[in-house]
Amino acid sequence: MRTYIMYFMLFGTTLLFSQQTNSETLNFKEYLGYVKKYHPIAKQAELNIAIGQANLTKSRGGFDPKVDVAYKKKSFKGKEYYDLLQSTFKIPTWYGIELKAAYEENEGLFLNPQNTVPKEGLFKAGISIPIAQGLLINDRMATLRKAKIFKEQTKASRDLLINQILYDASLAYFDWVKVYNEKEMYSQFLANAKTRFEGIKKSVLIGDKASIDTVEAKIVFQNRTLSLEQSKIKLMKQSLILSNFLWLENNTPIELQSNVIPDHIVEEDIDIVLEIQGKSIDSFTTKNHPKLRTLMYKIKGLEVDRKLKANKLLPKINLEYNFLTETPETYSSFNTTDYIGSIGFKFPLFLRKERGDLKLAKYKLQDAKLALKTNEVTIKNKIQSIYIELESLKRQNELVTSIAGNYEALLAAEERKFSLGESSLFLINSREKKLIDAKLKAIKMKNTFFTIKAKLFNSLALNPENI
Repeated sequence: MRTYIMYFMLFGTTLLFSQQTNSETLNFKEYLGYVKKYHPIAKQAELNIAIGQANLTKSRGGFDPKVDVAYKKKSFKGKEYYDLLQSTFKIPTWYGIELKAAYEENEGLFLNPQNTVPKEGLFKAGISIPIAQGLLINDRMATLRKAKIFKEQTKASRDLLINQILYDASLAYFDWVKVYNEKEMYSQFLANAKTRFEGIKKSVLIGDKASIDTVEAKIVFQNRTLSLEQSKIKLMKQSLILSNFLWLENNTPIELQSNVIPDHIVEEDIDIVLEIQGKSIDSFTTKNHPKLRTLMYKIKGLEVDRKLKANKLLPKINLEYNFLTETPETYSSFNTTDYIGSIGFKFPLFLRKERGDLKLAKYKLQDAKLALKTNEVTIKNKIQSIYIELESLKRQNELVTSIAGNYEALLAAEERKFSLGESSLFLINSREKKLIDAKLKAIKMKNTFFTIKAKLFNSLALNPENI
């Protein structure tokens, strides 16, 4: 139902702004809800989670049981030289150990003696163990560990992407509120200027005012009209900028109609919608910040790499033992006298490649740890400065609002004096000009206050759950 309501409020990409009297309010929470749910970048952020899961599934494939079947046959001039069938079933385990089961059936006139097996074939069951390199950690184990880390890292990356798009969308909404309020203010002052102009003309006709006053009143009326037209253009441009963040579920971009207006009580909703209410610098912890979590997961991945590179310094020693039997269904047929055993040893003399890889892994790990410390301090200081700025802006907003109220009182008093013939149109216009400047400053200051709140939201890298 919500989507259909949005269709009425917002229209297709080619819709021009129409002149309609009935207005619809697009509140801040609903707006960010659409951005988070339907914006392509938000959808891309969710894809990161799926990518992390896919990588985890892929890495788990390294521990999948494997079946290997090889069949070779040679026949020449009517003679069957050999007919070889070898099949193997392997089960990789976590610590580099492989469990094996095999079946071998070979025959032929020129069969290699070592391939000679009983007529019914030969069954094998055994184990392969790396006792140095590859036992406690190997490429297969490292890949799976890093995939698990990457999956968690993608969640933090997702939160960062969503936070950034919501931050950008919030700034666009606040700028929309700003230019809308400016337009409404100019509309009000234009109405006042028009009323004053009409009143002056009537006063001139009955001889109460000099005719030159109509010229001054008309100039003010024209200036207010010009300011209103300029503010309408700014509002239209900002509405188009806001539309960049508005999409529907079928990946269709939409534009605002001219009858859609911002919420006039947005200030009451910002803290709740952005979930910064009650947040303080004391509540900030590194484990909760997505950017720092990303770096911590990166460190964990590099730590796995370091352990793997260190393990590569060990020699490759592989032991393998296989029981042999013709009757695998009989447990007692497996005995230690019938077996195939092997031992393999490999070790580079200088280990230059392995030592170089280990040093690089250590340097990368050290670099990541330094980056974590630097970012932690930077983020903390940035958040602290934002809190200080917010406190100052609260006081500035109160002062600007009070100043605008005082100018409004002065203008009202000047208008009363003018109606009694004790003031001039020039003084009224002068008072009104200062009131307009004060109101513009108040609107701008309020926008700055909203922007800094959004910056706090961005610095905390929050991914709000209530929208």
